[in-house]
Amino acid sequence: MSVGLAGSTRTGGLLLGIDFGGTKMAVGVADAEGRLLAHRRVPTHAEQGAPQALERALHLAAELVAEVGGPLVAAGIASPGVVRPDGIDLAPNVPGWEWLRLADAVRDALGVARVAVDNDLNAAALAELRLGALRDADPGLVVGIGTGVAAAVTVGGTVLAGHRGAAGEIGYAVAGGPWPGTMLELDFSGRALDRLAEDLGVPGGAAGLADAAERPGATRDALTARVDEVARHLVTCCLLLDPQRVVLVGGVARSALIRGLLVDRLNEVLPHRPDVVLSRFADDAALLGALTLAREAVPAPR
Repeated sequence: MSVGLAGSTRTGGLLLGIDFGGTKMAVGVADAEGRLLAHRRVPTHAEQGAPQALERALHLAAELVAEVGGPLVAAGIASPGVVRPDGIDLAPNVPGWEWLRLADAVRDALGVARVAVDNDLNAAALAELRLGALRDADPGLVVGIGTGVAAAVTVGGTVLAGHRGAAGEIGYAVAGGPWPGTMLELDFSGRALDRLAEDLGVPGGAAGLADAAERPGATRDALTARVDEVARHLVTCCLLLDPQRVVLVGGVARSALIRGLLVDRLNEVLPHRPDVVLSRFADDAALLGALTLAREAVPAPR
């Protein structure tokens, strides 16, 4: 990953970014101009709970800062769920995540005063606004399809948080029937497709399922039915927002088959079709967003 942050910090020193995911965690250190100097990715080990994940990420962050050398002036954290000062809502994939106080933990462990924390997909959307596919598009819609599924809305160069910070949590949308059916994330997400692959006897989880679905047959039919479900919700999102561009991020979104099916369905029914593109940041959109949060936490000099 060689992308630099838009602009530069308004003072010297290092920026730290941490992207906490349900499967992987990424930690990066950038210089005052936004050039990424070191970064590393490690497994979350979600089944082992939140405290060990946080401890290992902070240890890795301290290692990278020491390795690069220089004062740490700000940190940005991307986390699943809706972040509050005293906890985190709607982050079920890592047991105990709801009890974490991420900003306090980072301040205490690394001695940095400026710490900004946001939802991971909101951070990815911020990266797209400042560095990526939404720099020239307004409004924008970022759809994350990875361990879970969520969306982020960008309007006028900002990411829409919502009244409680929960804008875009479409993983909780009602899917299937009869009422109230189930949650969309239980039908279509990386974990949902892993389970579908296991039920169908397809090795390799979601990636293996997408590969097997390249050929006509029961596997393709089963995957297509799941894509149809998420497409219905994305159609509604597009009708509500009328985005100029939709950016897809996350591991599942990198499947050309799944991406193609989604685009076909949107194009078939939407009266005004947005551009639909794959993020060029691969797995790094949320990490770049976390570093951007850190940069924007540094006040301008008087």
